[in-house]
Order: sequence, then C-alpha cells, then structure tokens
Amino acid sequence: MVDAGVQIPNKSLADRAYHIRRNAVLMGEVQGQGYIAQALDIADVLAVAYFHAMRYRPDDPDWEGRDRFLLSNGHYAIAHYAALIEAGVLPEGELESYGADESRLPMSGMASYTPGMEMSGGSLGLGLSIAVGKALGLKRKNSEARVYTLFSDGELDEGSVWEAIMAAAHHKLDNMIAIVDVNNQQADGPSTEMLGFEPLKEKLDAFGWFTQRVDGNDLDAVRAAFDAAKSHPEPKPRMIIADTLMGKGVPFLEQREKNHFIRVDEHEWRLALEALEAGRSL
Repeated sequence: MVDAGVQIPNKSLADRAYHIRRNAVLMGEVQGQGYIAQALDIADVLAVAYFHAMRYRPDDPDWEGRDRFLLSNGHYAIAHYAALIEAGVLPEGELESYGADESRLPMSGMASYTPGMEMSGGSLGLGLSIAVGKALGLKRKNSEARVYTLFSDGELDEGSVWEAIMAAAHHKLDNMIAIVDVNNQQADGPSTEMLGFEPLKEKLDAFGWFTQRVDGNDLDAVRAAFDAAKSHPEPKPRMIIADTLMGKGVPFLEQREKNHFIRVDEHEWRLALEALEAGRSL
C-alpha cells in the first residue's frame, strides 16, 4: 500500500520479494560479504510491509502522513535498502555504492544518510523503545499514521526491549505494529541457546499485546498477519512473530551452519542469483 496519489507499477508480492532478494545479493557482491542471509530471510516481510500494508510516498519520504518503518537491527540495512530501491525511494543504480566511503548506503542503517531510513541502528535493543516514543507522539498529534518496527530475536536478550514491550501495552499503542524476526541466529550462536525466550507468543500475550506467530517466508501468512494487526479492534500494540530461514531462496546459503555474517566466494554470487531466478519460476 502506498499513498493513493503515487503510482507504483503493479507487481505481485512474490515479484517484490524476489527483487528485494536480488537487490540485496547485488549489493552484497559489491563488498563480497555481509549480512546477506538476513536480507534473504526477511524479504517476504519487507515485501508485504512496503507493497501491501504501509502508506508512504516514494518521492516524498518525509511526508508527514507516512507510516514510519523503524529498523532496529541496523545490520539488516542491506535488506531495508533493497526494499527502498524496489519501492522507488532510492534509485537502483545506487546499490553499486553499498558500503563505500561517502555512500548513502552504509553497512549499518543511518537515518542522517539515507532517505526512508527513520532511525540509526546498530546498537541493538533500541528500536522498540524509539518506536514507543514515535507512536506516542503521533497519537498526541491525532495522526492516523502507524509505526512499524522490525527487530531481531537476538534483541530479546536486551532489557530495554522488555521495558518497551511493557510501555507500549501500558499506553495502549494500537498504532504500533512490531515484527520480530526469529531466525534463531546471532553472532555467538543459536539465539535460543544464548538466552532462552520461548514460549514467546505466550509471554507477549501476557504482557498485553495482540500477538500472532507466522511462517515469515509464507507471503500469504505474512499478509494475513499484517491485515489482522491493522484491523484488530482492541486498544493494544500488535506484534508479529515471524519465523524465518536464514539465506531463504539460496539453498547453499540456507545450509550454512553459521551465516550471521558471511563471505561469499566470487563465483558464488552468480550461483546465488541463478538460485533466486530458479526459485522464482517454480
């Protein structure tokens, strides 16, 4: 969904997700490494967010009536840039500058550099708290805009996340939709082994959120979850727990045991693009 006054060429959500993945792989090839597996796992969620759920104007990223999308896990910036390029907020040719000096596409998200980037991420565990503040501010201005925020399961290790979860419920922030990417990977190993957080849905329900848990790589399920979050009648914040697969769409990356930050051999970039194209035709 975009503002009614802006025309974006009609594509299916599957096409959008494919192009987000492709954009991310092309950017990763520039550096030869990066957080590629996360970009591949979250592409379906971003496709639904930007091309079904959110209101924004690609040619006016600071439009006051826009929905805000906050990227808490700043190392997912490559995925966010890929979505912004597909949405027309950023030009496609700019992906070749990814991670370079003076680029508007640094490896970790920086709001001061990049149109469409609402917060500077990198120090994990802060996005949900910032989203609470933005959602409160929009409510006080009687704005109809929503605040979406994406964070990672590793951030559930941070106390500030749980404080934000309590605050959002206390203030009945029904204009706030959070998505937690549960891919069970962080730098030191499987997230559930670093600090257990399950049963996550039951905990969030108990904290006063409207919570759904879905396969984050099933476009229909993700779309239905966003629709339910937007239409839920109770005055409470909404959480979508998205279970995803690192490296989704590129089998040889899906199968890597450790793929939090990966280096890809020069010839493998072509193989990754071919795998995405093959999966698109299935």
